[in-house]
Amino acid sequence: MNSTVHKDLISFVEEKIPFHRFLGVKVLDVRPGYAKVCLPYREDFNGNEMRGVLHGGITALLVDICGAVALWTHFGPEDKTATIDMRVDYQRPAPFEDLVAEGDVRMLGNRIANVHIRVTSASMPDTQIAEGRAVYYVKRVGAPS
Repeated sequence: MNSTVHKDLISFVEEKIPFHRFLGVKVLDVRPGYAKVCLPYREDFNGNEMRGVLHGGITALLVDICGAVALWTHFGPEDKTATIDMRVDYQRPAPFEDLVAEGDVRMLGNRIANVHIRVTSASMPDTQIAEGRAVYYVKRVGAPS
């Protein structure tokens, strides 16, 4: 992990956020403006079992989580972020396996940030399942409202 990223970011993401802990989210890599996150497969994530694919909402939640983690690489533990808007373009069904997302902060302004996220499966890292774009509100503690 790059020393310019808050030292407790990974434990914050994996352990301090109850929903992430429930999902089993794992941070694979972080550096300023970038995050790589894994969502381990669980049978509870299945969508159409006859087709062998995950529910589309699972892909969408991973897009939001990964986008937020990429954004948090620029912040400390006291700063605040909130998702304003998010778009997910599904390109192929997600199989019954771990999903991996990579997010890049494309724009970080005083109040708004934009992050681009790509989702793949663990066994096919070169085959994109979905891509997303998320817009976040940001507020640094101590900064004027």
